[in-house]
Amino acid sequence: MFLAALPLVFSLAGLTLYTVLAGADFGAGFWQLFAGRGPHAARVREHAHDSMAPVWEANHVWLIFVLTVFWTAYPAALGSIASTLSVPLFIAAVGVIFRGAAYALRSGTSSRRELRAIDTIFSISSILTPFALGAAIGGIASSRVPVGNAAGPLFSSWLNPTSILIGTLAVATSAYLAAVYLAADAARLGEPDLERDFRRRALGSGVVVGALAIGGLAVLHGDAHHLFHELTAGAALPALVVSVLAGIGTVGLVFRRRFEAARYTAALAVAAVVAGWALGQWPTILPGLSVRQAAASHDTLVAVVVAVLAGGAILFPSLALLFNLALKGRFEGPEVAAEEIGAGERRVAKPRLATRVAVACLIAGVGLLNVADAGWAHALGVAGLFGFMVSAFLAIVPAALAAEDGATRPDPGTPRRSR
Repeated sequence: MFLAALPLVFSLAGLTLYTVLAGADFGAGFWQLFAGRGPHAARVREHAHDSMAPVWEANHVWLIFVLTVFWTAYPAALGSIASTLSVPLFIAAVGVIFRGAAYALRSGTSSRRELRAIDTIFSISSILTPFALGAAIGGIASSRVPVGNAAGPLFSSWLNPTSILIGTLAVATSAYLAAVYLAADAARLGEPDLERDFRRRALGSGVVVGALAIGGLAVLHGDAHHLFHELTAGAALPALVVSVLAGIGTVGLVFRRRFEAARYTAALAVAAVVAGWALGQWPTILPGLSVRQAAASHDTLVAVVVAVLAGGAILFPSLALLFNLALKGRFEGPEVAAEEIGAGERRVAKPRLATRVAVACLIAGVGLLNVADAGWAHALGVAGLFGFMVSAFLAIVPAALAAEDGATRPDPGTPRRSR
């Protein structure tokens, strides 16, 4: 059972990261649509675009990751979901494509009219996509997706009270995350008017999300009673409590203008919602289909686990470097503070030991997963692969950060540019 459930854990982790990271991208489009008119509204839209531009495409890695892992490890379940929920998934795919096209075309606009048209398409797509994805999850959560090829109704499977609730909550949550992140970016850039603007938006959207979540329990009570019971009195209750506490903490941190800490508590609140849904449905994926029944063969599951953890050793350092550059404002200009360079030099460590540990963990992990049949051996094998990912991460990241610091180190004879 452990090996059968592990790819599902990976998929849920990827879904959480997609919700937290790409959700903020969708929320940026929401605020661009409702920025208003005038010079300040134009600055709001530009700030939202500039903050998300370096990372938006990387954030969609998690959607591809979730689909690939889930499809490989649980093909019958994904086939049932994709066929019954083909309409909302198609809407979401079109939204993602239009958002990408808008990003590409925005830099080539020659008039304000063209810019407004492209920003409007981008914003509408940023609302339709999370709603459609949330509505699809609502169909699964309310047990409206049966096992089989297009076995469920084409429209009522995702146009129902639970789906509309979760779709609306997905849009509101995206706006909430974006407001928190954009307030933090405005504070870092020294833009007090934008900071005040997005702080108000974060506080307001946080209250709206909280009200929707609490009111949504009544919807679940009438439309998805099993999930309601698990959230309020079952295994998912701890996740609900964590989400509520993290949400309240985020509002408090934003009110006190501690935006950097609010980034993480906001992400925790959203992650707890995903965890609560997963715990509420465990151990079934679809009605009458358990995780064990849906899982692929032993060899396929081993290949998925090895591929995910081995690939993580490449993916996570790359994303860590990208977000390090974005969050520290390295894309804003070529200058690097002397104290940042010193800190980067102190981070560099000899990677030889980490490399040896990574190789040893990889050999042990693959061996235990393939040779042994006992559950404890599989657990040790997975632990070995996790050790490989962490060790490889520690071996790669210092060198990447050192190279990045060296590339951006200003020439001693070049005067610093004032901001």
